[in-house]
Amino acid sequence: MKPIVILNGPNLNRLGMREPEIYGTTTLAEIEAMARAAAPGVPVEFRQSNSESQLIDWIHDATGRAAGIVINPAAYSFTSIAILDALKMFDGPIVELHISNIHRREPMYQRSLMSATASAVIVGLGARGYPHAVRALLELVGDRGRS
Repeated sequence: MKPIVILNGPNLNRLGMREPEIYGTTTLAEIEAMARAAAPGVPVEFRQSNSESQLIDWIHDATGRAAGIVINPAAYSFTSIAILDALKMFDGPIVELHISNIHRREPMYQRSLMSATASAVIVGLGARGYPHAVRALLELVGDRGRS
């Protein structure tokens, strides 16, 4: 099976200590373990960058090679047309993920540009959202294979 790619945007490397009242106390390393456990037997590429250009390069690299993408673009969700354009070129399912419920946050956090290209969006489940996103992505990949 082709790998699934899980991409994490800026400041997510600080999970566990960054605004725990919003993002919880689970670290990104713990989230990675949860995500991998949700995809037994499936290759998982789990990455984080604070750089918009790096995230775009990883999306380009996944195009034509990966089965699907789970992406938590973090702050770039609300600002990056460049990441949106890269995701539009990806040929598989995309699950957009947010740890917090962005719809209950300040107005600047309520409209994600990435949602325009996402196959599905998961918000507000905290770190538990990652294994849910992985399972949903695997179902979407399987649905495409049966079409």
